[in-house]
Amino acid sequence: MVDQHQVTRKRLDQLFLFDAIVSVFLGATSLLAPHGLIKALSGGYNHNAHEALRLYGCLRISVGWILFNVRNVDNGRFRRCVCEALCTCYALQTIAVARAQFTDAGNWINWLAICLLFTTGCMYANFRFGKGGDLIKIYELPSTSSRTFR
Repeated sequence: MVDQHQVTRKRLDQLFLFDAIVSVFLGATSLLAPHGLIKALSGGYNHNAHEALRLYGCLRISVGWILFNVRNVDNGRFRRCVCEALCTCYALQTIAVARAQFTDAGNWINWLAICLLFTTGCMYANFRFGKGGDLIKIYELPSTSSRTFR
């Protein structure tokens, strides 16, 4: 019989994997975005905006790599801190994009980003704070059982 904590731990590892894949994909897309696409999406080409997008792409690729590898970490405090940091990061990104949506000429891409960022942040918040924080046990399991379950 599979322990409920192992199932929940596997769900968190799946969230890390999903976030890693999306981060690497979006990071590579941002890093390799051609000038024409930037011009079409922003109504004109801006070199500084393009460089900022490339830097954000590098950051997303790095975050994806970290998340892909954090699935093999059995240190509960570290995994909990990762969930807290990502929950905060996605909440702040949601606020930043929402501000841009409501203070400038909004578009459908902002709405899509708001929905995705908010949902991802809520998923990390659920693992960190769900059930009154009782899910905290999923962060630390015996290393042999957690690795064989993956």
